[in-house]
Amino acid sequence: MGFNCGIVGLPNVGKSTLFNALTSTAAAESANYPFCTIEPNVGRVSVPDERLNKIAAIANSQKIIPTFLEFVDIAGLVKGASKGEGLGNQFLGHIRSVDAIVHVLRCFDSSDITHVEGTVDPIRDKEIIDTELLLADLESLEKRVHNLQKRAKGKEADATILLNLVNKILPLLQDGKPARAYVPANEEETKAYAQLQLLTSKPLLYVCNVGEDDAATGNQYTEKVKTMALAENAGHVVISAAIEAEISTLESEEEKSEFLSDIGLKQTGLAQIISAGYNMLDLLTFFTVGPKEARAWTTEVASTAPQAAGKIHTDFERGFIVAETIAYDDYIACHGESGAKETGKLRLEGKEYITKDGDIFHFRFNV
Repeated sequence: MGFNCGIVGLPNVGKSTLFNALTSTAAAESANYPFCTIEPNVGRVSVPDERLNKIAAIANSQKIIPTFLEFVDIAGLVKGASKGEGLGNQFLGHIRSVDAIVHVLRCFDSSDITHVEGTVDPIRDKEIIDTELLLADLESLEKRVHNLQKRAKGKEADATILLNLVNKILPLLQDGKPARAYVPANEEETKAYAQLQLLTSKPLLYVCNVGEDDAATGNQYTEKVKTMALAENAGHVVISAAIEAEISTLESEEEKSEFLSDIGLKQTGLAQIISAGYNMLDLLTFFTVGPKEARAWTTEVASTAPQAAGKIHTDFERGFIVAETIAYDDYIACHGESGAKETGKLRLEGKEYITKDGDIFHFRFNV
C-alpha cells in the first residue's frame, strides 16, 4: 500500500464524481442532492511508474505489481457536523483513519448543480470544513484532559507526556489554528502526537474542481485557493472531475495521452494527486525484482534499509542482515543485476543505510 486519502468537501462540490473517475468505478452514486454518499466508499488505484515496467522487462518478470493509493470518499460535511448536523460525527470518525485529506473545493459556476450554501465561494467552503474539523478536535482534547490529569498524578509517564502535549495544542485550537501548526519537539512527542489522532493534524491537499474549459489555466476561484494554500504551506492542484470522468472511459494509455494533449494538459488528475501526495507525506518508492515478479513498494523518506524491508514483511526488518542494493539508473545502464555485479554497481548496505528513491533491493535476513 502506498497511502490512503480521505476525500472531503461540502455536498455537491464534485467529490463523488472525482472519486468515481479516479478509481474508474461507479461505487459512489453521484447525484444533485446532499448526502448521496452515506457509507464511505473505498477505491484502490495503482500508482503509475514507468520505472517498474522497465526493470520488469530487463528481468523478464512474469508479474508486475505496482504500489497502490487508496481513496476514501467521505460524505459531504455541513455546518454543525461536529455537533451531529447532517450526517454528523460518524464521518468525522472516518477521517481519523486516513493518512492525508484531499479537500475538494468547488471552483466552477453551474446553474444545473445547486450549492448547499447558495453561491460559489471556495474559501468560505474551506473555512466551513476547517471549523468543523477544528471543533471536533477541540472537543476530543477537552474530554481527555481530566482523565490524563488523574493518570499523570498517578505518575504514569505516557499520560504525563500526552497531557503536556494536549496543553500545548489546546491553545492553538482555541485560537482557530489547526493541530498541524504545532511541530513536535522530539521523538517522544512525535509518538504522542500520532496517538491523539487529531483531524486537523492530517496533511492536506486542496483539489480545485473546475469546469472543462478551465482545466489547463484555472480561473479566478483557483487563484484564490492557490494564494490560500501557499499561506498555509499546503498543496493544491487544479482538476476537472468531468474531464477525469472522460479519461476513465479510455482504454489505452495512447488514447489518454492524446486526449490530454488535445485539451492542453500534461497529466491526469490522478497523476497530479499522486505526485502531490508523495511530496506531502514525504514518501518514496523502492523496488524488488526477479523472474517471478517486479514490484514497487512505498516507504517514508529517510527510512533505513531495515525499515524499508519491514514494508514487505516484519520478519525482514526483525532479522535484517544486509540489503543488496542497485540504484535504478545503474540497473538500467547495466542491463540488470548481472551487469551491475560485473561493474561493481551492486552494493551491500547495512542497517544504517538510508533508502533512496528508485533503489532496487534484495534483502538478506535471518529469523
